[in-house]
Amino acid sequence: MKQFLLTILITMQLFASLEEMTSFEADFVQSITDEKEKVLSYSGHIVALKPQNAKWSYIKPVKKDVYINNFEVTIVEPEIEQVIIKRLESNFDFFKIVSNAKKIGNNLYVAYYRDSKFSIVKNGNLIESISYLDEFENKVKIVFKNQKQDHAINESLFMPKYPMEFDIIKD
Repeated sequence: MKQFLLTILITMQLFASLEEMTSFEADFVQSITDEKEKVLSYSGHIVALKPQNAKWSYIKPVKKDVYINNFEVTIVEPEIEQVIIKRLESNFDFFKIVSNAKKIGNNLYVAYYRDSKFSIVKNGNLIESISYLDEFENKVKIVFKNQKQDHAINESLFMPKYPMEFDIIKD
């Protein structure tokens, strides 16, 4: 769970800050490759709004919505009728981390966070992908398609929505 939350937070903040974007929206495919080269793939849609708002809607292999706002993460898992609410462990400013990303190639940038290296590939002004090794040495790559940035987004989109009969776990 910790790895999952870190992935979401870092990724949201990386593309949101690189070019001082105020909003970002895209379809994504997230691939996680373990040490045995086994690959798990997830796909969905993300909407993010500066400073700390994001909604990751996972579609495959399971439906799940992940809301991030004001240092709290809410994970809504309709297939198991469960909601997990977690307070983020710190109020560290991820935007500052990424604003210090260094250009190392034509469309390649590198950012560092907690001893991890994040490679960011741009296509024009848009983030194309983000790659890094997670805390378990898995290779994580998130590829974005149909990107939009700096457009108006209604903040109510980031308010978690779930049926009251779901089990709620506060961590």
